[in-house]
Amino acid sequence: MSLTELMPLIIIAVILIAVAILFTFVPVALWISALAAGVKVSIFTLIGMRLRRVVPNRVINPLIKAHKAGLNVKTNQLESHYLAGGNVDRVVNALIAAHRANIELPFERGAAIDLAGRDVLEAVQMSVNPKVIETPFIAGIAMDGIEVKALARITVRANIDRLVGGAGEETVIARVGEGVVSTIGSSDTHAKVLENPDSISQTVLSKGLDSGTAFEILSIDIADVDIGKNIGAILQTDQAEADKNIAQAKAEERRAMAVAQEQEMVARVQEMRAHVVEAEAEVPKALAEALRTGKMGVMDYMNYKNIDADTGMRDTIGKLTKDSSEDDQK
Repeated sequence: MSLTELMPLIIIAVILIAVAILFTFVPVALWISALAAGVKVSIFTLIGMRLRRVVPNRVINPLIKAHKAGLNVKTNQLESHYLAGGNVDRVVNALIAAHRANIELPFERGAAIDLAGRDVLEAVQMSVNPKVIETPFIAGIAMDGIEVKALARITVRANIDRLVGGAGEETVIARVGEGVVSTIGSSDTHAKVLENPDSISQTVLSKGLDSGTAFEILSIDIADVDIGKNIGAILQTDQAEADKNIAQAKAEERRAMAVAQEQEMVARVQEMRAHVVEAEAEVPKALAEALRTGKMGVMDYMNYKNIDADTGMRDTIGKLTKDSSEDDQK
């Protein structure tokens, strides 16, 4: 087959390849869908999206939804939000929900909320249908020392204007917990808290705890109130135990000092006895020396012995008399 005969086939193949490339690179089906929905998007805009590495479906489909909902949203706005890393479809859904609920939400604010990491659609839904946040049991101590535990349910509504830069649910729970603790602590008795738990919610609501947060507190309801420990009695018991330990320590110190003094006195007595024994040991030597030198006669020595024997006999009689009197008393 000659080249002239193959030329038509080559031309047809080139055309088919060009058409395939065109339909692959250019989303013609998406362009037709946009035109059918009344959204004016040129084919060159779609080609530009491909060149800018933007997925056309992620922009055109939300644009079609916004157009059908009656929103005035531009293609450039959606494309720039996509390039910034935002969720275009979620932002458009949030704008449609806000439009249906008569909530003013410009596209720029919705895009900023989405880029801030918050779920803008959930925020719009929370503005329409408030959310209930349940706190854990919050323990406070009344002035009579009784611990009171309260469980609170906080009804909040999202504040669209404060979603960017506003504090989250954790801050609201912490502030409500602080208000509950301070209210219980200012009560004279725990019975007053049990009689009127509404006083807790009224006091907490009056403090404006939602300032600076992304929410508006609609109501605070005390769902459950429970009695905990008698903290006052526990503190008094601990104080009494501490005082007892201190008194025992001081008594032990005094006892140790008394024992030390007694031991010192015993040591002194033993020392004195040692001196007496030492002196008594010198008596025979002195007597012998007196007899040898003639300063003491034999009769004097005999009189000394008699006196010593008489003294010993009297001591023995005194001990016997003392023992017999003690036996009689028993």
